[in-house]
Amino acid sequence: QVQLVESGGGLVQAGGSLRLSCAASGRTFSSYVTGWFRQAPGKEREFVAAITRGGVNTYYADSVKGRFTISRDNAKNTAYLQMNNLKPEDTAVYYCTAHGGVRIATMVDEYDYWGQGTQVTISS
Repeated sequence: QVQLVESGGGLVQAGGSLRLSCAASGRTFSSYVTGWFRQAPGKEREFVAAITRGGVNTYYADSVKGRFTISRDNAKNTAYLQMNNLKPEDTAVYYCTAHGGVRIATMVDEYDYWGQGTQVTISS
């Protein structure tokens, strides 16, 4: 199995940027499709972005397309979420997640491993 630890959250003004990191340990990180989800207060956890094991293919929620970029460095066992042009509605706890399949997944229950989350707050 794999353990995931997120970092990089914080408080920024609307229009600003943040880069989240997800450090993996345990089994070989390149064996896992990696994703990011977020959960705002009172709302369900929602898909943000995902990347295949080798980093070739990515997929984004419509709400973040063109603003967020997911990437990974398997040599460093780390995945990233670069977030630009942030909006107040991006405020949420952001979770890194992974599953051992081969395809992009967008549903919570398709993922096997989760980090503890990192808070992102965007002020207007």
